[in-house]
Amino acid sequence: MRRRMVQGLVTGLVLVLVASVLAGCAARAPSGASMPDTHVVQRNETLYRIAQRYGLEWRDLARRNAIGAPYVIHPGQRLRLRGAARSSPPSAPQASSSPSTRQPSSGASGRDSGGGTSSGSTSSSSTSSPPPSDPGGWQWPAAGEVLRGFSSSGTRRGLAIGGERGDHVRATRAGEVVYAGGGLVGYGRLIILKHDARFLSAYGHNDELLVSEGDQVQAGDTIARLGSSGAERPMLHFEIRVDGTPVDPARYLPDR
Repeated sequence: MRRRMVQGLVTGLVLVLVASVLAGCAARAPSGASMPDTHVVQRNETLYRIAQRYGLEWRDLARRNAIGAPYVIHPGQRLRLRGAARSSPPSAPQASSSPSTRQPSSGASGRDSGGGTSSGSTSSSSTSSPPPSDPGGWQWPAAGEVLRGFSSSGTRRGLAIGGERGDHVRATRAGEVVYAGGGLVGYGRLIILKHDARFLSAYGHNDELLVSEGDQVQAGDTIARLGSSGAERPMLHFEIRVDGTPVDPARYLPDR
């Protein structure tokens, strides 16, 4: 009799725990019955955040909507939350005549941003004049000398900063990690930070990544260890992009 009572108590506890877990899952993400078929992108939303909201994996959401690197999405764009992958991307809203509020795309020349960004109307951005809304407060991402300056031509438009393997790579401004990985040949282990609706920065060739997608970092935080992944020697490839366009980081970084 005592054994049956113990077994009954154990069974009851297990059922309570299972119910608690299921309730927690229901609270974190919409169930299949309540999740809508589509989501209309709002300003400043990313694939990462949209997928997180519905309990989805952002890469699956990108494939379902045929959105490839740099994973740019547009306000007003309708994303499918259910169903098989598309064979062609959904059409983006037409550009308006209002001033551009285009969100930065991926950091390094078509780089997977690990969650994409929401852009407004498209307009060409010149790399010859600084944008009017520089927020200031930039810091150097590494202490080494500049091996190669910015060039508006070529595929990797940024600074090459030298150093020793294992040197600290620091966030140049506060922001959110929207990509941390090594999926693009030529850039090694890469981190991309989104700073605001217009600015992002990219850090390539790291030996070790110390942050993950979705992390919030402050200016000066160590986010990686300098290395030579995808490079011929230890160095940091550093970019700043405004509205998706690479700009000369020297315009923003302080003198040293």
